[in-house]
Parts: sequence; structure tokens; C-alpha cells
Amino acid sequence: MRVILTTIFYAALIFPLAACQAETEEPAYEAGTHYEVLPQPVPTTVPGKVEVVEVFWYGCSHCYTFESLAKDWKENLPEHAEFVQMPAIWSSVMELHAKAYYTAKALKVLDKVHMPIFEAMNLKKQKLSSEKEIAELFVANGVAAEKFSKVFNSWGVGQQMKLNMSRQKGYRTQGTPELVVNGKYRISARQTGSQANMLKVADYLIAKESQAATP
Repeated sequence: MRVILTTIFYAALIFPLAACQAETEEPAYEAGTHYEVLPQPVPTTVPGKVEVVEVFWYGCSHCYTFESLAKDWKENLPEHAEFVQMPAIWSSVMELHAKAYYTAKALKVLDKVHMPIFEAMNLKKQKLSSEKEIAELFVANGVAAEKFSKVFNSWGVGQQMKLNMSRQKGYRTQGTPELVVNGKYRISARQTGSQANMLKVADYLIAKESQAATP
């Protein structure tokens, strides 16, 4: 009888511990279900770190919503990971918006105009379908019209656009927002079920890539 009671006692201790362990384990995300493994890895732009690229479009309401989620998430990224944004391009008007993004980066005013562009398109319903409209937004945020025009039409911004389109093709981009981890894995809300889950899968893949890089 004492043996039976002892067995029951230890079982009562072990089962709750096992349950707690199961609850704290990382969820099992699967390639082909929660994310896509790209057939050909795309070179990253952040040497020595796990690069997380968000492919976005200023006119996408889902990207506008994702912006606040991503802002909080990227502030808590580990030191060995880097978050990068890349504007999607699959139409002439999206080319203008991508040029606006790279112009803002070149002028070092992205922090001033990034959200105003999002808000103009998603809250104010502005099309921003011409260089003139985009220039007016930059001027309203403290950029001289002549400086904007010079950079917007510069060789450097043109090169960024070419690199962008090459990477987008390699990413097999199907919509926005999407995340690409280390040039190897593409994540979308269609696969994960929600934008919040996109970030959870990204965390999982960042850890996976970090472990692979550890000797």
C-alpha cells in the first residue's frame, strides 16, 4: 500500500511539472504551413546579423495597421537581429511611393515623413500619384522643394529602386505586409493567421538562424 501511495504522490508532482514544461516550450512552426522557405536565398544587406525585412506599401491599410505592431516589436529585437523596411513595387504608382521612401532615407528625413505618408494615404485618402503631390508632402514637413526634386530623380535613388525590384523578385512577394527573415524565409498573415502571429514566427526563425550561426 505504501508503494502505491508513494507512486501516486510522485506522479502528482511530475504531471503538473510536465504540463508546465509543455506550456513554456516554443510553438512548433512548420515550413510550408506557417512560412515559406525561399527556393534561392537572397543576399542580405546587414552583415553579421539576422536581417528581418518588412515588404510594405504606403497605400496598404494592413501595412498601416502593422506599423504600430512592428514598431513595438523591433524595439525588443535581440542585438544580433536587424529590422529593415522595403517598399513593394508592382505598379507605376508604387514606384513613386518607393522613390519617396528612398528619397526620405537619402535626405535623412524618414522619421519626419514616414508616418505622414502613411496617414496621407490611409486617413486622408490622398492618392499621392504624382511627383508634385509627394513633393508637397515633403515640403510641408520641412524639406526644400529643390532638394527633394534633385534627390527624388537622382542616380542613387534609381539604383536603390533596381536593387529593390531584384530583391522583391527573389522574395516571391505576394502581398503586403510580408516579412523575410535572413533572405531565406517569407512570412505572411495568410500563412500565420494574423499580423501578431507573423511576428511570433519571425521570432522563431530569428532564433533558428541564430542557432545555425553559432559554432
